[in-house]
Amino acid sequence: MSGGLISVEEALARVLASAKSPLGIERIAVEAALGRTLAEDLRALRTQPPFANSAMDGYALAAADAAQTPARLKVIGESAAGRAFEGALKSGEAVRIFTGAPMPQGADAVLIQENATREGDVVIAHVSEAPGRNVREAGVDFIEGEPLLAAGRRLSPRDLALAAAANHASLAVRRRPKVAILATGDELVRPGAARGPAQIVASNNYAVAGIIAASGGEPIDLGIATDDVKTLAKYFARAAEMTADVLVTLGGASVGDYDLVQRALIESGLELGFWRIAMRPGKPLMHGKLGAMAVLGLPGNPVSSVVCAFLFLRPLLLALLGDPSAAADLSEAAILGADVGANDMRQDYLRATLAQDDGAWRAAPVASQDSSLVKLLALSQCLIIRKPHAPPAKRGEACRIIRLDALGL
Repeated sequence: MSGGLISVEEALARVLASAKSPLGIERIAVEAALGRTLAEDLRALRTQPPFANSAMDGYALAAADAAQTPARLKVIGESAAGRAFEGALKSGEAVRIFTGAPMPQGADAVLIQENATREGDVVIAHVSEAPGRNVREAGVDFIEGEPLLAAGRRLSPRDLALAAAANHASLAVRRRPKVAILATGDELVRPGAARGPAQIVASNNYAVAGIIAASGGEPIDLGIATDDVKTLAKYFARAAEMTADVLVTLGGASVGDYDLVQRALIESGLELGFWRIAMRPGKPLMHGKLGAMAVLGLPGNPVSSVVCAFLFLRPLLLALLGDPSAAADLSEAAILGADVGANDMRQDYLRATLAQDDGAWRAAPVASQDSSLVKLLALSQCLIIRKPHAPPAKRGEACRIIRLDALGL
């Protein structure tokens, strides 16, 4: 790659390779496992349902007894959820039954109450029912020992319902990656703080923390470090003391007189993996290892920082969680909503809005692609991917996009 730049694909491969093995395992209560990542395959500890039961309110009967209608059957009892009928049906008998109640012995179908008339202890069937009609057989959902969820799965509310139904009171999950975030620069202050005439409000750390949390990690905000090598080294040491798995620095990774992060990291023992990628925005991305911590040095411009966090930090965290989708291609097909020019040696990620066009996504680049514009980033719904040296493309031509809302970002 020209000028010492590496490709996006190579950079991602190196980042993922640095997560050699997933993090450790902890066992937590099922009710606390939303959004956590399974560390072990989940198997059913019971059969669901454990017995044949009624799918409707009505009358349990032998289908043969109502083959000719109308049929008159004697009602000999009742079966309700949690309170089964204990006897067995004989020919010409039926049991009043409710949804979820166990099927009585001798019954093989349920006559729904809308198709029956009750006269004292006699029920008249006006419709014949085939064997198995309105009956849920034992194990129709799952059986004991059946594999249900694979390791590496991010647990949804639906997954928790399945795990609980399978009789799991606790689940083995990966420990959350701890990610220390350090914003750098004399020009930065926190929102609401007093600002000097040359200062701006820090915002990147909030976006990056959100991406970390959405990716299953635990963000730790270290605050804002001034442009001083010794001060930066103290923050790095603090992240190590907190046993952070990943250190993310924001800004200061370039080569200007006040871009001191890379120098401070190297003096603190950083094993530099790479620096500078053939992409726009986000060229001065840095990656390496500082002791036990993986390090990602994100650019200072807000758009560059967020795009790099999305493309590299998120996959790194998924790899640490043992998620098999860490390296998945998130792009999908769309059509251009405006003409775009030829591209140079860098891979572009154009912020764009989305609209539906005859069932396809139409992606229109926002007015300016300046990497400092936070408002346009917030209004964007996707990134249009433009490969290095891509020729000009016209409105309506095919393109590839990454939808930001598809992953809650």
